Amino acid sequence: MFSLSKRSDVEPFHAMDVLAEATRRRQAGHAVISMAVGQPSHPTPQAALAASREALGHGRIGYTDALGTLALKQALAGHYQARHGLTIDPAQIAITTGSSAGFNLAFLTLFDPGDSVAIARPGYPAYRNILAALGLDVLEVPVTAETQFTLTPESLEAAQAASGKRLKGVLLASPANPTGTVTGRAALKALADYCADRSIAFISDEIYHGLTFVGEETSALELTDQAIVINSFSKYYCMTGWRIGWMVLPERLVRPIERVAQSLYISAPELSQIAAAAALGAGAELDVYRESYRRNRDFLMRRLPEIGLSIASPMDGAFYAYVDVSRFTNDSMAFARKMLAEINVAATPGLDFDPIEGHRTMRISYAGSNAEIEEAVQRMAAWLK
Repeated sequence: MFSLSKRSDVEPFHAMDVLAEATRRRQAGHAVISMAVGQPSHPTPQAALAASREALGHGRIGYTDALGTLALKQALAGHYQARHGLTIDPAQIAITTGSSAGFNLAFLTLFDPGDSVAIARPGYPAYRNILAALGLDVLEVPVTAETQFTLTPESLEAAQAASGKRLKGVLLASPANPTGTVTGRAALKALADYCADRSIAFISDEIYHGLTFVGEETSALELTDQAIVINSFSKYYCMTGWRIGWMVLPERLVRPIERVAQSLYISAPELSQIAAAAALGAGAELDVYRESYRRNRDFLMRRLPEIGLSIASPMDGAFYAYVDVSRFTNDSMAFARKMLAEINVAATPGLDFDPIEGHRTMRISYAGSNAEIEEAVQRMAAWLK
């Protein structure tokens, strides 16, 4: 039975720490189930594997242009035409070493040290960490039921008034990590218009596109030609370890981004680019995987409240349940550590995503198999009883 009633003085236990400890325990022979990291349990699409095997057979894998191969950029332009009805010039697409490189490139190109950039709280911790490392001012704007768990013009105005700061950038993810929020078309347009009217750079993180279960999956590119869109093959395409992502840029930013990319990365791995181009045609296979996440989602929406973990935000998309653990603890880090040590179930403490309120929340990834998720919840139910 779990028991922890007050904040602990243990060292912080963050997502990658959870993953590392889970790996150590698994290597030591423990039957660990990890729901800590947003890593799909499904394999890379067969078409991508076949294309990469063929490329390896030729043995000529090398540098590409800094912003990627024309073949992959053309394939992505076709993707936007088919999925969103958009005509995108392949020259406005930049291939990156995962979405992480895309964020680095965007922040370095768009902002100067001291500039203020708004992100949602709770939100993906790497945003905060990268911005801070670059000397930028991070304005974390709370997203709650009152704001439909997303950023709004009103919440941005309120945050600026309270802080006395004026924004140079706004970063929004939809579907969002960790909340699962899908920002609908009207709300996304209101945000894009707000930024455009005030010359605020608008960055749209769309790496969970393809994994929307409720609501409208809208690309910012449908609403404005000034958004900086960042996406990745890691999530829907099940290619986390290939480290391959992309950006869609306003024409004015292509050359500045290219110059920074040349210096920092040379180019994204050619083998990954070849595999990614093939993965874009694997929709039928990937939608089967997507349905397994939907089953996990439906199961968790029913079972988590039954075992005392209420859902803290909508599970509209991505593959995360953000849950309230305050019935059991107000120290989510110690809770995560103890749960892993005692029942070999890994999840991520909410303080990773929300340094103010996250001591009462946890993020549970349901990117694993249906059997794993069911077994994990069974262990948790007995432990929390």
